[in-house]
Amino acid sequence: MTKNILLVLVVGILSGLFLLPESVYNSTGILLDIGLCLLLFFVGIDLGSNKDIFKNLKQVGFKILIVPTATIIGSLLGGVICSIIFDIDIFGALAVASGMSWYTLSAIIITPISAELGAVAFLSNVFREIIAFITIPMIAKHIGYLETIAAGAAISMDTGLPIITRNTSQEVVIISFISGVILSLSVTFLVPIFVGLM
Repeated sequence: MTKNILLVLVVGILSGLFLLPESVYNSTGILLDIGLCLLLFFVGIDLGSNKDIFKNLKQVGFKILIVPTATIIGSLLGGVICSIIFDIDIFGALAVASGMSWYTLSAIIITPISAELGAVAFLSNVFREIIAFITIPMIAKHIGYLETIAAGAAISMDTGLPIITRNTSQEVVIISFISGVILSLSVTFLVPIFVGLM
């Protein structure tokens, strides 16, 4: 799976550089939305076909909040460590780390305060998403299923969900979706809080 992801990414980059005319770029957003909706539709069919999943989730209860909470804590701790290593303002580093792989929103919020940190937010969250795509199969195989959710953070509810679905169990897919929703919501208030403290 990882080889296929990397191959498709490289083919996409090369196509964008050498093959496709610029007129195609105006439609890529719509095509991405259609592709993502189709992926989520088929994941939904797969989940809906297994009636026991929802019964099992009721037994888990509030424990389901552990995954997004741990992901937020781990991401913020990473921000603190990076602020020390790279001598960056701690609140700026926390704002970047709070992006949770939602690179468009975090960069837009941070850029008016610091263009440099906005660029760092964009790139670090893009890289987090790409690294998640590549490593989720290995994390699922060698570390654990729930850890795949933390790797991608906010993308665990949309673009990362098909990869998580393929490499984990159906129960984890529902936890992944719920965690992704919580993590995406956390970006909307954590990034502005830390930006305000810069």
